[in-house]
Amino acid sequence: MAPLRFSANLSWLFPELPGLPARLRAAGSSGFEAVEVAWPYAEQPEVLARAAREAGLRLVLINTPPGDQEKGEMGLGAVPGRQAAFRQGLEQAVRYAKALGCPRIHLMAGRVPQGADRIAVKAEMEIVFLENLRHAAGVLAQEDLVGLLEPINTRITDPQYFLDTPQQAAAILQKVGRPNLQLQMDIFHWQIMDGNLTGNIREFLPIVGHVQVAQVPGRGEPSSPGELNFPYLFQLLEDEGYKGFVGCEYQPRGEGWPWGRELWRDDRGCFLLVG
Repeated sequence: MAPLRFSANLSWLFPELPGLPARLRAAGSSGFEAVEVAWPYAEQPEVLARAAREAGLRLVLINTPPGDQEKGEMGLGAVPGRQAAFRQGLEQAVRYAKALGCPRIHLMAGRVPQGADRIAVKAEMEIVFLENLRHAAGVLAQEDLVGLLEPINTRITDPQYFLDTPQQAAAILQKVGRPNLQLQMDIFHWQIMDGNLTGNIREFLPIVGHVQVAQVPGRGEPSSPGELNFPYLFQLLEDEGYKGFVGCEYQPRGEGWPWGRELWRDDRGCFLLVG
């Protein structure tokens, strides 16, 4: 049973630092061995690769570009009429992933178009998503990369997001049927949308390629007050044989990694988590 490994999400942690190179150095100094970042595209990939090497870090996850955020876009994978932009963004993400040695790319589904009814456009958006995912799977396979689908909760975080439950994401993955496309499990979103974390983790973990964590409802670190029992959840992930990274995607109260130094095991090897 392999111990869990944690990665620092640099889009969330070390917010007091102005740029990714500085955050990479901070993550390395804090004891992380890996990092992830939503959108690294403001920096040249060679600059980030050098900073990661100097900090002794590996990059394990990036996202495809969000699209035109001034127009409210948050990913393009399922957005009708934006197929060409999605493919252009995918090419950019692949370039960065190769330069950074990053094996996984989150293929962002995007939002239901403004003014559209979710139910009315669901079928059309799924067709677009399936088409784009099949294309992406082929592109990623040529570079030995994995694409991830992440459901984002529509109750609190993003009411317009198209992909919002693990059941929906798993059904789409089954329809695409490509082994290099997997599920991204953000426990924060899964708890808000469906709960039943024990059952859902056991059901979907065989197709999960990456995990992310934050406390619910405040989206703080796992040791902050909230409704999730992270010692239990971490133990469950280990017991079920999860071997990937656990991304720390939360709003830190102070340092980016305060609770990590307080993650211990008792004499039986069980997790203890002290806030």
